[in-house]
This record gives sequence, structure tokens and C-alpha cells, in this order.
Amino acid sequence: MRLSYRQRRTMAILVLLVALPVYIVVVVNVIGRFDRLPVILELLAYLVAGVAWAPPLRFVFLGIGKPNPGRSTNADDTASRR
Repeated sequence: MRLSYRQRRTMAILVLLVALPVYIVVVVNVIGRFDRLPVILELLAYLVAGVAWAPPLRFVFLGIGKPNPGRSTNADDTASRR
């Protein structure tokens, strides 16, 4: 099932505003449950956790920064809608 541009944009906003902060809190709590790790291991754990969320959600963010492909960007079309 392909998501429309609007659905992906909405899902991307939800991921960034809701899911990512929850993920950060969970990661900090999980890593905090261990005794103080050596700095390099703790840094590595946070780096892995910081990148691990992105690949599964890559499809949500593809093309979000580009104009909506379903809308015309023609200046004449914009002027006629006013």
C-alpha cells in the first residue's frame, strides 16, 4: 500500500513530534539501566540508537521536502485560483 504525499507528510510530522521523543526517552532509560558504561561504549550505544530509527521509517520521509507531486506549480494556474 503506497501512502499519498499528504499521508506521508502527516505521518512524518507525527513521527518527529510524537514517536521520536518517545523513542529517545526509551533509549535513555534502557541505556541508563546499565551501570555506567565506559564513555566510548556509551557514545557508540547512543550513536547506534540515534541512527537505528531512520531506516525503518525511510519511506515516510522520502520526497517530503519536495513540492507536492499532485499539485501544479505553474504560475498561471496559481493566479487563476485566486
